[in-house]
Amino acid sequence: MSDAVSPIPNFANRTPNWSIFLSILLILAGFCTLLIPFMGGIGVTLFVGWALMISGIAHLVFAWKGHTTGTRIWELLVGLAYLLAGIYLIAHPVAGLASLTLLLAFYLFFEGIFEVIAFFQVRSRPGTGWLLFDGLVTLLLAIMIWRQWPFSTVWAIGTLVGISMIFSGFSRLMLSMGAQRVLKAF
Repeated sequence: MSDAVSPIPNFANRTPNWSIFLSILLILAGFCTLLIPFMGGIGVTLFVGWALMISGIAHLVFAWKGHTTGTRIWELLVGLAYLLAGIYLIAHPVAGLASLTLLLAFYLFFEGIFEVIAFFQVRSRPGTGWLLFDGLVTLLLAIMIWRQWPFSTVWAIGTLVGISMIFSGFSRLMLSMGAQRVLKAF
């Protein structure tokens, strides 16, 4: 019976090590993205393009499975829109990055507005000042990106993705190291 149970502790002991390794790779990739944010933005654009193409193909397949004419037409139109948008982003990644940067500015603007509105709805609760702070910083970032557009295309998406990768890598690294300490305690 000990032979059947022994692979589990071995696997559990190896898992945090792999997680630590992958976390460090994520941190390094984030720093590389910060060093060359334009290339990181192009990578994001190509990824979004491929994701849109795959979604478009899925919608086109669902169009043939629709039970009503309205459903078929809707799925066909949505599928074609996704497919064409994906093809455009892949064929013209710089123009696609400029478009995504402008969309990001609009997204951040509306997110900031909604967070400020949410603050006023719950302002009597403790800690809601952080919600207001987050909303104002988000609005400021949106305005910075929009006012510098199309020049913000060079830095905005790549910088934000790089920062996100670094923070995700560090949080996963800390979780993995904590898991490693717990496993060593056993």
